[in-house]
Amino acid sequence: MRYKIQKQHDKKRLHAIERINSILDENTFCEMFPDMANIEHFGINGDKEYPYDGVICGYGNINGVKVYIYSQDITINGGTVGLNHAKKIVKTIELAIKTNCPLIGINDSGGARLQEGIHSLAGYGEIFKMNTMASGCIPQISIIAGNCAGGAAYSPGLSDFIFMINDTSCAFVTGPKVIEQVTGEKIEPLKLGGADIHSKKSGVSNFFCKNEEDCYKKVRKLVSILFLRHDGKLYNTNNSNLKNFINHKFNVLSLPKNKCYDVRLLISSIAVDFFEVSPDFAGNIVVGFAHINDSLIGLVANQPQHLAGAIDINASEKAARFIRYCDCFEIPILTLVDTPGFFPSVEQEENGIIRHGAKLLYAYSESTVPKITLIVRKAYGGAYIAMGSKHLGADKVFCYPNAEIAIMGSKAATAILCKSDDLVERKKFEENYEENYINVKTAIRYGYVDEIINPNDLLSKLSSALQELKNKKELYFVNKKHGNIPL
Repeated sequence: MRYKIQKQHDKKRLHAIERINSILDENTFCEMFPDMANIEHFGINGDKEYPYDGVICGYGNINGVKVYIYSQDITINGGTVGLNHAKKIVKTIELAIKTNCPLIGINDSGGARLQEGIHSLAGYGEIFKMNTMASGCIPQISIIAGNCAGGAAYSPGLSDFIFMINDTSCAFVTGPKVIEQVTGEKIEPLKLGGADIHSKKSGVSNFFCKNEEDCYKKVRKLVSILFLRHDGKLYNTNNSNLKNFINHKFNVLSLPKNKCYDVRLLISSIAVDFFEVSPDFAGNIVVGFAHINDSLIGLVANQPQHLAGAIDINASEKAARFIRYCDCFEIPILTLVDTPGFFPSVEQEENGIIRHGAKLLYAYSESTVPKITLIVRKAYGGAYIAMGSKHLGADKVFCYPNAEIAIMGSKAATAILCKSDDLVERKKFEENYEENYINVKTAIRYGYVDEIINPNDLLSKLSSALQELKNKKELYFVNKKHGNIPL
C-alpha cells in the first residue's frame, strides 16, 4: 500500500492524502511528481529510499476554484524536509504563481532531515524564497496539522493565512527541549506553540479550529468567499440584504452615548457572508471578508466591546496586515470607526506603540484600492487619522448624525485646558467644549467628511460608492523601488 493511512488513524488523525481530499472537491485531485524520491544520503541510512520524498503535491478544485496544494506526510521519515521534498514544494508554488491560483500548504513535519545535512537547509531556503515571490501575487494558505518546528515554521509565517487545530497543531522556532537546556524552563509543546497560544496570544494563527474537519471546512469557506462566482449557484446577487438592513433591530443611534456594543451586529446589517480573520486575537479590532451586493470587500472595524475600541499594538498590526492583503488583491476596504484613540499605557509605549501604530498609518496610506470609511460614533485624536481618514487617502468618508470627531474627549480636554478648580466652572467649560469641538461641523465644512447619512441609507450609499469607485486609478505615484514600512 502506497500510503500508511492506518498509522495516522491510530493517532486519531487523517493521513496526508485524506487531508487533501477533505479540502478539495471530490475526485478533482491530480498528483504531481509522484515518483520523485529523496537524494542520496550521506553516512546515515544512505541506502534508504523515501516514497514521494514524504510530501504529496498536486492541484484540484474547491467549489470549482482551481488551487494548488501540498501535504507533508508524517508517516514517511517523520515528514522531514530533504532537498527533493523541498523542490517538490517549490515547483508547486511556481506553478500556482504561473497559473494565478491559490496555494494551500498542509504542514506536518519533524523539521530538517538530518541525513541530508546542509541540503535540507538549502531546501528550506528555496521554499522561503518562493513563498516571498508568491506573496502579493497569489493567496497563500497554510494549515499546521501537526508539528511545525524550527525553520519549518517560517513557511507558514510567510503565508497570508494560517489555520491551526486544537490539541493537534504545534508550531515554534525553538522547541521545549532546547528551551529547557538553555534556560532551565520546562514547558509542554502545546503550551509553547499550540493552536490556543498562537490564536489568542501571539497572533501567528488566523483561525483556531476545533478539529481537522472544522479546519478543512473553514479553508474551503475562505477560498469560496475570496473567489465567489456570482453566477447564482454559490451566491444570490439580489438586494435582499437591503431589506434586512432597514428592518434590522440593531441601531447604534438608539444606544446611550458611551454604551458598548458588538460591532459585528453592525457588520451583519451591512454585509453578507462575513468571514472574520483572527477573531481571537486583538479583540479591539475586527477584520474580515464579506459581500455587499456583488462586491467582495475587506472590513476593518473598531470593537467597542474590547478596550472601548482603543487601538493598541496588536490591533495596529492585525489591521495593517489585513489592509495590505486586501490591497495586494484589489479588494475594496470598508472601515467602521468608533474609537477613543490609541490605548494609553506605559507598557504600550515601552513596547513601541509608535513603531507598531505607524504600520496602520502606512498600510492605509500605501493602499490604492477603493477605500470607504464610516464614522459610527467616536473618532478621537491620532486614531481618527489612522482609521482610514481622508488624510490617508480614503475615497469616501461618511458619518452618522451623532458622530464625534475631536482631538480628545471633553473630560480629558477640560483636565488639560481648564485652569479653574471650581466644579461649576469646570462643568460649564466641559459642556462648551462638547458643543463647539466635539462634532462633525468642521470636518464637513472642510471636506474631511463627505456626507452625514442616516443608518437606513447606509447600505445604498455603500453600494453606490463601491460602484462609483469600481475602476479607480491612483493619479500620483512616487518613483521608488519600494517604501520601508516600520517593521
